[in-house]
Amino acid sequence: MATKKKMTFEQTMARLEEIVQQLEQGNAPLEQSVALFEEGTKLSVKLHEMLDHAEQTVQTMRIQAEEEGEQ
Repeated sequence: MATKKKMTFEQTMARLEEIVQQLEQGNAPLEQSVALFEEGTKLSVKLHEMLDHAEQTVQTMRIQAEEEGEQ
């Protein structure tokens, strides 16, 4: 059973860029293009989730810092 390694934001972005380049070249057969598009869509969603999480973390830290400064 293969272990699925969690990719970093940078690794995910790099893979998405690879997929975009492959699709833009237009050399892949239809089935492969569809599979690449599907993978790219999933990666895009994952990147948005990662960015949302990072933004929430920064917001939380900022609120905590403001609250500590008021005390």
